[in-house]
Amino acid sequence: MAPIDSDDSTTAVEGEELRAGRRKAARYVVPVAVMGVAAATIGLVPALADSGDPDLPKVTAEQLIEKIAKSDVEQLSGTVRINTDLGLPDLGGLESGLMSGMSGGPGSGGDGEGSAADPSAKLTELVSGSHTLRVAADGPDRQKLSLMENAAEYSLIHNGKDVWGYDSQSNEVYHSTAPDGAERPEKDVPATPKDFADQALKSVDDTTSVTVGGTAQVAGRDAYRLVVEPKQEGSTVGAITVAVDAETGTPLKFTLTPASGGAAVVDVGFTKVSFAKPDASTFDFTPPAGAKVTEADEAGAPAEAPEPGRKAEGDLAKGMDGLKVIGEGWNSIAAFDTGAQGGLPTGSTGGDLGGLGGFLGSFGDQVKGDFGSGTVFKTRLVNALITDDGKVYAGAVTKDALVKAADAAQ
Repeated sequence: MAPIDSDDSTTAVEGEELRAGRRKAARYVVPVAVMGVAAATIGLVPALADSGDPDLPKVTAEQLIEKIAKSDVEQLSGTVRINTDLGLPDLGGLESGLMSGMSGGPGSGGDGEGSAADPSAKLTELVSGSHTLRVAADGPDRQKLSLMENAAEYSLIHNGKDVWGYDSQSNEVYHSTAPDGAERPEKDVPATPKDFADQALKSVDDTTSVTVGGTAQVAGRDAYRLVVEPKQEGSTVGAITVAVDAETGTPLKFTLTPASGGAAVVDVGFTKVSFAKPDASTFDFTPPAGAKVTEADEAGAPAEAPEPGRKAEGDLAKGMDGLKVIGEGWNSIAAFDTGAQGGLPTGSTGGDLGGLGGFLGSFGDQVKGDFGSGTVFKTRLVNALITDDGKVYAGAVTKDALVKAADAAQ
């Protein structure tokens, strides 16, 4: 780990590691439909609610970051509450259908054999609203995550080579296999305070201020507060606060507040937690009687042919290989060319996609510059500029910063 400055307020990570973290975050920065996922992956933060200020030994920011890195907790169980407020418009559930379709789940097109229990679609629901999760882990081979929804429940269970997804509302089961020792399935979708903290700390470099902001008590456990703030102007990130368990080094709560102020963008924290070994039966799963079981190798569906003049999904993914990062630190902007001329599809293109483009366009700001013209879609954290010639610029930066980046790229 790179050294902390002498005032213990800043830290640096090797440039290559930072770029790798940015690239991982950037692969979620896809026009409009998955902006919520992009925000979640970049690292989100809300105001930390605590129930006391325990008297703990003094630690430096460097020591606290090292404590997180060295945390070797493999056994835990508890309840996690996630609150996400990106300020996205209410699309009446349309955004969930889009994410499901892009991940190959129900409604994705093709032969319609997707499963409502497919985790790649189900867990994207965590990027908006309020959710309660029950989590349990016993080493690298056994984990369980349950999403509680009104009178229904969705569970994702990893037990040895078996990975099960079960949606009680539809009584559907999704089954796949994982290599021995595989990490928690779908871990690219953050679900616990540690997931969010790991992503946020990848963005720490010499453009970042890192301090210890006192102590707190979370889920009945004494914790230190690690506060991460951008030094640069132009970022939409205000501050990130991570409550770190004083005994184990495990992140107990993650909070991201926007530079614009107001409520937290994301607040993820344990309300109950135990570091005792969960009962082995916690990870047992047998498909209920009458449940529809979909095997992962049977769930794939052939993609429909793209509209004339537009790239297929596979071609778009290839285009992402040319992704560039403009700027540095918290002002980094991911830029890539979709190859789709004409910007967002409009009603004149026909089909559901055309109507969607016109609908989404009503929520964006039309902008012009040396680059030409385009539309900026804004959330409280991540903003994206989609130009009329198919280029995308996205990041946790202001609208003006996106336009400036697009102009400079000409």
